[in-house]
Amino acid sequence: MVARYVVSPRGGRRAYPDITSALRAAAARGRAAQIEIAPGHYGETLFVQGEVRLTALEGPGSVVVSGTGGTVLDTSGSVHVHGLALTGRDADAVACRAGTLTLEHTEIRASGGVALNARPRTSVTLRDSVVLHGRTLFAGSAGLVERCRFTDAADNAIAVIEGARVAVRGSRIEGSRIHGVRVCDAGAEVTGCELTGTGHAALMADSRAELTVADCAITAVHAEGIMFIEQSRGSVDNTRVTDARHGIGAASGADPVVRGCVLTDCHDTGINVQTSARGRFEDCQVLRAGNVAVFSTQGGAPEVRGGRISEGNVGIALTDGGRGRFTGIGIEDLTASALRVWNGSKGVFEHIRVDRCPQGLDTTQGDGGTAADLTDVVFRDFEVTAVTALGQSRVTLRDVKAERGVVGFGVGEEAQLLVHDCDISAMSVGGAVAYGRAKLAAKNLTVRGAGTGLIGSGSAYLDLADSEFTDCATMGAAFTDECGGRVVNCAVDGAPGAAVLDNGRVELVALRTSLPVVHKTVHTVEPTPTVINNYNGPVIYGPVIHSQFSWNNDNVSQQQTGRDDPST
Repeated sequence: MVARYVVSPRGGRRAYPDITSALRAAAARGRAAQIEIAPGHYGETLFVQGEVRLTALEGPGSVVVSGTGGTVLDTSGSVHVHGLALTGRDADAVACRAGTLTLEHTEIRASGGVALNARPRTSVTLRDSVVLHGRTLFAGSAGLVERCRFTDAADNAIAVIEGARVAVRGSRIEGSRIHGVRVCDAGAEVTGCELTGTGHAALMADSRAELTVADCAITAVHAEGIMFIEQSRGSVDNTRVTDARHGIGAASGADPVVRGCVLTDCHDTGINVQTSARGRFEDCQVLRAGNVAVFSTQGGAPEVRGGRISEGNVGIALTDGGRGRFTGIGIEDLTASALRVWNGSKGVFEHIRVDRCPQGLDTTQGDGGTAADLTDVVFRDFEVTAVTALGQSRVTLRDVKAERGVVGFGVGEEAQLLVHDCDISAMSVGGAVAYGRAKLAAKNLTVRGAGTGLIGSGSAYLDLADSEFTDCATMGAAFTDECGGRVVNCAVDGAPGAAVLDNGRVELVALRTSLPVVHKTVHTVEPTPTVINNYNGPVIYGPVIHSQFSWNNDNVSQQQTGRDDPST
């Protein structure tokens, strides 16, 4: 049987003048108690023990309790609070020291520090309530937060630490100075929530935390929308991040699974994986990223499957030792490169479609450890080059198509480009181009409708076999400078000009063509004339014949006889 107690500062039959006196009476009887509180402002600190229910008689907000010191509500037992407004200062506004605590339709206001503290081995439920300014702390406890609002926390709105397990559902977190929800060496589930205006990551998992996020909306964040660090794990499903610096990040060994998310208008990156983190990203969309849509650096190694990248700057970028595997992604309407692999990074790209980007693959800053492997990739309507391999990078293309651009595949400096079963069409300048000291090796390459199908210059080395160059506007192939190599069992057809401009250094084996081959004599550089420099005398160019010289002499005596006299 539950004992009923009424509290009214105005007095009345069997009414207690304050809440504390009613709690004392309930504790003396040692039974479950329901304390019903009339409207008013109560300047008390409440210590509640046992099985007690505190209820505002006239609904939420009608009863205001403000402690004279720090804590305004301190509970041990099984306590249920409904409709009260609790204001604390300095210390924990509300503390659950033992047992369970349920707060419904409650407002907790803390000028700073902790608004609600769920101590170890307790269980706290916060439902349909508002927390202002302070943070809600779960340390080694269990928690459930439903349909609540957290506003302007001085640091983290909700902190889940020291092995706590908490579920946050259908709530709104706004204006937190640090994080919206921070999970540290603990576990949290965040579902159907809105987070906005946080100073750091809206959702943060660190120190081997487990964070599960689903169906959330995150906006106007000064750092990451969601961040996993320090070997944290978890999943993010069907969540939208808008107007953050980074959409979703992983660092220092973290390994999240992200599915079906939309990352829009991120100022820097959409997906950011670094410092030995991993992560699997499936069917995500990154729209209008300010710098890079998907970024891997410093040992990061994401796996990205499916999804779309659109209307940003760079699509996928790997740099400074970043790695990654990318499959089944559509990339479109960027202002820079679709794929970028720089500085010792390695990327594997499969079943990728790139449309209307200035450049396809870019390895401009590629050292000897830089490698890119492309399989079943299509580049369409690009402004410059579909594939650019530079530095000392190594690029392998299998079943890659380039359609409508300036140059299909380009390799220069000391880079290597290996091409298997690829197709290039409608290039205004060149199909495949090699220059510098680069190496181009291709088998079953088809070039149709380029200015020149194959171009080799500088000291580049070409090794082509079983390839075809058709309907090229100028010629099928042009070899200049000291470019060398072999072209074996290839065909040139349909060009209005010559089949090949041959510099005599590229071996043409079994070339099939009805067009002329123009042999250009290799230019032999004349030896530089002998130059004799004597800095105390004249400077003489060329052979010295029938001449006499003297310098630094006070007197000179010259005799000249016949023209052919050997003494002259």
